[in-house]
Amino acid sequence: MFRLGLTGSIATGKSTTLQAFADLGIPVFSSDDAVHALYKAEAVPLVEAVFPGVTIDGVIDRARLSAILIAHPERLKSLEAIVHPLVRARIDTFLATAEASGAKLAVVDIPLLYERGIDWGFDAVAVTVVDEAEQRRRALARPGMTVEKLDAILARQLPQAEKRARADYILDTGTSIDSTRASVAALVGKLLQSPEAR
Repeated sequence: MFRLGLTGSIATGKSTTLQAFADLGIPVFSSDDAVHALYKAEAVPLVEAVFPGVTIDGVIDRARLSAILIAHPERLKSLEAIVHPLVRARIDTFLATAEASGAKLAVVDIPLLYERGIDWGFDAVAVTVVDEAEQRRRALARPGMTVEKLDAILARQLPQAEKRARADYILDTGTSIDSTRASVAALVGKLLQSPEAR
């Protein structure tokens, strides 16, 4: 089975791209979705112990947690030490299940794939990119996003140019959704011909 990592900076079309893979019947995994699920499950007591007061009705309140991290960015490593191993375990389970089901290709979306310096064992990595002005426009249109919050997020991410340079495949999402879907379909066709997919 071919294991494709998908990454890209904030608001560069990762979710749309991941959905395009899913619509073609490819098994996909979203790290963001996994974190959302963990914040309602096994991560709750662990995060609350380190960040008291971020839990409401048994669920991690992301707005409260985000406010703490913006005020104290140095504490992000404490959160990552809790959450990343849990996400990694879910990724391992996903890949094992996909392969056991006979899938020839599986895609794992990890927003900070390059930044973490972890060898995820992927056969290749695809990076979503978009013009930086469009990136900021998209990001600032999100509910609850502010310039301060966006700048804090971007400060933790490698520049798009560096991600482009490291990528095996580049998916430019700056035109239209149909164009992105066509690019994904072309990439899927190519990857399914690779030795790892057989």
